[in-house]
Formats: sequence, structure tokens, C-alpha cells
Amino acid sequence: MERIKCTISYDGTNFSGYQMQQKDRTVQFEIERALRKIHKDDIRTHASGRTDAGVHAYGQVLHFDSPLTIPALGWVAALNSALPEDIAVRRVEKVHSSFHARYDVVSKEYRYKVLLNDRDNVFARNYMYRYPYHINVGTIETAAKHFLGTHDFTSFCSAKSDKENKVRTIHEIEIQRSGDELLFRFVGNGFLYNMVRIMVGTLLDVGQGRRAPADIPVILEQRDRRYASKTAPGHGLYLWQVNYNN
Repeated sequence: MERIKCTISYDGTNFSGYQMQQKDRTVQFEIERALRKIHKDDIRTHASGRTDAGVHAYGQVLHFDSPLTIPALGWVAALNSALPEDIAVRRVEKVHSSFHARYDVVSKEYRYKVLLNDRDNVFARNYMYRYPYHINVGTIETAAKHFLGTHDFTSFCSAKSDKENKVRTIHEIEIQRSGDELLFRFVGNGFLYNMVRIMVGTLLDVGQGRRAPADIPVILEQRDRRYASKTAPGHGLYLWQVNYNN
């Protein structure tokens, strides 16, 4: 058996998230269906983590074990020929049998894209959150610095989260504006359910003047989801990169 590590991209628009569900279409279902075509047998996959309905990925990582001996480029071609058009395998590597796509993660990078426009853009509607209000990017940058470091992010995760330990470390936050497009970039050792989307929703409120930068540490201290702002929509979020030691 060989352990295969895959880096994939997908357009989350027509998926009900990554993880397998009984009735709805998911990314995991399509990948395992493609693997079944290749192997003529069921192959179980393990991903770095789940993404929600509508959320996209540029660099999701998964692994599976295969009895087949196929070169890395051959795997890329075989999988892409069996996958639907909204999923693409970017890279395949053969890794040690101890590698695990989820448990060996060192850090992840998420990006969130916002369209600062009061008019609909038919080409961006599934890939950017349209936010029709004037914002102050400098104020958002000031507020975002409070997220850096290690904190209990209970206030910034969904009440549905099943993680008991809600302490996470944010290594980098970058905010870039180009014309009417605003990009949030977060790098951390891990992210809770809806964490990035709640942080973005809260930072946009700061940028609009509905909250102050100094509110962020207060919200963190409350450890209560009710104190943060609404969750930004899923279609603006991208799992951009998953980092490992090797």
C-alpha cells in the first residue's frame, strides 16, 4: 500500500460542504467516487479539515492509501479525468505511511474576499461577499492586531462547535484593498468552526464604525458568541493553504 497526499482546489458553490453527507452533494463524496472508479473498490480519504457549504478551497489537502502503483503525475491525470469540473487535483505526492492530512497540520491559511460595492456583480456573486457600506481599512487593521497571538476564541466560533479547547494561535493577519476589493488573510495553527467568518463579520463592523478596535479584546474576554458580530457568508471564504513540517 502507498499513502498518497493530494492538494486539491474546488469551487464550493454547488457543494454542501466538504464532509460526506447522506443526501447532499459534497466534495468528499465526489473524490471518493472518483477513487472508486479508479480502484473498482471503496477508498477512504482523510482531509486536513472540513469546509462549509459554499466555501471554496485553493489548497485543501487530503490523503488516502492505495494498492495501486501509479506515478505522481499519473495520479493527477487519473483523478482529474474522473472528477467533476468544480474539483481539480493540483499536486500529488507519495508520503510516509505515518503521514496524516489532519493530525500533522502545522498551520493553515484562509483568505476572505469582500466586494465593496453597492451594485451586484454577476461574476463575483459566488466568490466575494458584497458589502455596500463605506469602511475605514486603517481602523480594521488596528482592530485585527488584537487577534494576533494566542487567545481563547470562544466568542468567535459557532455555538455548534464540538471542540472543547477553543484556544488557537493566529500568526499573521494581512488586509489588502485594491479598488473595490478587500482581501483578508489569516494564518494560524488552527481555526474553529466559523471562526474566520465571524472575525471578518466583526472587523467589517469595526470598519463601518459600528464597533471600535478596542472592542475586540473585550469580546475575546467574554468567551461568548453573542458578543461578536454576525457570521460573514461562506462564499467569500477560501481555504488557501495547509502547511506541514515536511
